[in-house]
Amino acid sequence: MSAVYEGGCHCGAVRFRVRVDEHVAIDCNCSICRKKGFLHLIVPPDAFELVSGEDALVDYRFNTGVARHRFCRTCGIHAFYTPRSHPDAVDVNVHCLDGDAAARFEVRPFDGDNWEANVDSIR
Repeated sequence: MSAVYEGGCHCGAVRFRVRVDEHVAIDCNCSICRKKGFLHLIVPPDAFELVSGEDALVDYRFNTGVARHRFCRTCGIHAFYTPRSHPDAVDVNVHCLDGDAAARFEVRPFDGDNWEANVDSIR
């Protein structure tokens, strides 16, 4: 069942709205996701709206440079980004959804430490 959630960074400078059609989140064990505590919800661009805070966002890119890791320049929270696996999509951090929304998601592990061998399982 489709639902709309709002979320944002810790300080509130970045706020977004996302439409969720499938309540499944991906828990990746790669180095950056593990360190950030990112719980992935990949959605098409038309299911995501940045409500406020475009000017508060900073980019970080590494390795291939395809993924556009975006975070709040004030509090440092990574609420969403453009993933390498889905460069035409938005990857929302389920931990950044308001209230108890994260409890509504089934969490599936993803072996991002071996990204190249496993990426097709999330495409």
